[in-house]
Amino acid sequence: MTASQRREVIEHAASELFSERGYHGASIDEIARRSGVSAPVVYDHFDSKLALHRALLERHYAELRLLWRENLAGDDPAAVRIARSFDAWFAYVQAHPYAWRMLFRDTTGDPEIEAIHRAVQARSRAEVLELLASEAAASTIAGDAVTMEMLWELIRAALQGLAQWWYEHQDVPRAQVVATAMNAIWVGFERTSGGELWSPASEAPAPADP
Repeated sequence: MTASQRREVIEHAASELFSERGYHGASIDEIARRSGVSAPVVYDHFDSKLALHRALLERHYAELRLLWRENLAGDDPAAVRIARSFDAWFAYVQAHPYAWRMLFRDTTGDPEIEAIHRAVQARSRAEVLELLASEAAASTIAGDAVTMEMLWELIRAALQGLAQWWYEHQDVPRAQVVATAMNAIWVGFERTSGGELWSPASEAPAPADP
């Protein structure tokens, strides 16, 4: 194998182990065995287990950012672009089960590892927020930066939660998963784009004096 091919094998094995056992449960020796190489070969490509873990986080988040850029942007109607984006996102989950579990289910309790997660997530969130802000309906819902972040958190949590459910129900077709996400999320966007917004009910009038 070339050096790049060997690195690819190592990264794939490491993603599997990190997703199965978490950061602390995966050792360089076991990553090497699963890759079919020796531990020194792993260290030829990565200075440490921490460096390998960081490289994987950055790679997987970069792939997800590219997915949103390629599918959400464009001149097609919003419903088409959002459905296309959701389908591509779930297709990534389907094709990379270890990657998404490592990204969204690996809670180590280690402050250094969690700080890396937060830093990589923050870069991805900033880019996705920029894309989301360009959507007319999103701008109507979220008129300020804080509300836009809350809106993305709602979408992100819905997609990740549904992905975790789908992992346990893999007999459900991806098209059905995407349709459920669209019905739950897009319908609200569509109504908002027509000018409809929810607002708290007016306070009840104070009772009249007897």
